[in-house]
Amino acid sequence: MKQQILIIGAGFGGLWSALSAARLLDQHDRNDVEITVLAPQAELRIRPRFYEPNVHNMKAPLNDLFDAVGIKFVQGSAETIDEKNKQVGYVKASGDQGQLSYDRLVLAAGSHLMRPPVAGMLEHAFDVDTIESAAQLETHIKALKDQPASTARNTVVVAGGGFTGIETATEMPARLRAVLGDNADIRVIVVDRAPQIAATMGDGIRPSIVEASEHLGIEWIVDATVASVDAGGVTLADGQRIESSTVIWTVGFRASPLTEQVEGARDHQGRLHVDQNLKVRGHANIYASGDTAYAATDNLGNFAAMSCQHAIALGRYAGNNVVADLLGVEPMAYSQPKYVTCLDLGAWGAVFTEGWDRQLKLVKQEAKDLKTQINTVWIYPPAADRAAALAAADPLIPVA
Repeated sequence: MKQQILIIGAGFGGLWSALSAARLLDQHDRNDVEITVLAPQAELRIRPRFYEPNVHNMKAPLNDLFDAVGIKFVQGSAETIDEKNKQVGYVKASGDQGQLSYDRLVLAAGSHLMRPPVAGMLEHAFDVDTIESAAQLETHIKALKDQPASTARNTVVVAGGGFTGIETATEMPARLRAVLGDNADIRVIVVDRAPQIAATMGDGIRPSIVEASEHLGIEWIVDATVASVDAGGVTLADGQRIESSTVIWTVGFRASPLTEQVEGARDHQGRLHVDQNLKVRGHANIYASGDTAYAATDNLGNFAAMSCQHAIALGRYAGNNVVADLLGVEPMAYSQPKYVTCLDLGAWGAVFTEGWDRQLKLVKQEAKDLKTQINTVWIYPPAADRAAALAAADPLIPVA
């Protein structure tokens, strides 16, 4: 009977775990191990692009790729992890229950946006966390043209001034004018709890964000929090009222709830602590990849971020090491010392930085060209060609 590697999730961490596992099995000419990916869809959803329009196109099918490299796909949503019996319970697309057994498990179930208990949040705020929710926002924006002109119709409030909030906000003027016309009197307002604009992004990148915001006419309200949301706008904690028909929540991401079924230490975002081989600490048969893994990228105290930049590399190492564990060969310690930031700033351009201190390297159109290359080519899966796909899964290939 074949040994079973089960990978939960077909995002960046899950996809690259599967490909890397297939790569090492191929190198050792082993066909006695089966790789199975369990996910709701056999597609890579390009989450870093969900702030853009035409979000329904932001996905890449994986069936042909999986077939080319010999990866089995099971459609369903994982619900339970039974570590004692080495089984994962899941719900099939039909609604029926199913179970899959494993010898080694790679948890790559991703992360999700957290919505705090703010009055009216669930009923009235949009987000760009999933294709479905981003599509709801897109449908709403397109329908604004059918509403009478008003301050609320023409105003978008983005709650959160982090990476997702900034990219969503800076893209919004173009998206609004495409619907309401070039002469529409639009407002885009970022509400952020930090004391200054883009405080979390660092001093090296902040001036570019400030300049882009001024160029695009984006307003920032800092040192502020949203107290409530309703159909007509938001009320801030200090009582300030902003009339808006479009409120977008971008604050707070947490690892998949499946991580809570695995005993062990977690960081403040729920990610499981892993060792240098990405095995969950205290567990013999479970690895974590992508947004579920709290992994050191170097020896300087830096840890992987919830980003495709890190998820791709984490996947390559996790897949390699789970096979190495089964075959009894030497694993490869995860290392990703290089860190870059490429932040889209709408029609103004973009910024590209290197290092955890975000040293500015490219701005405006040069950075925008690079961002476009990253978003439309680099982060997409390889073609459904066995040799090329396996070669692309080498852990030693630099992601950034």
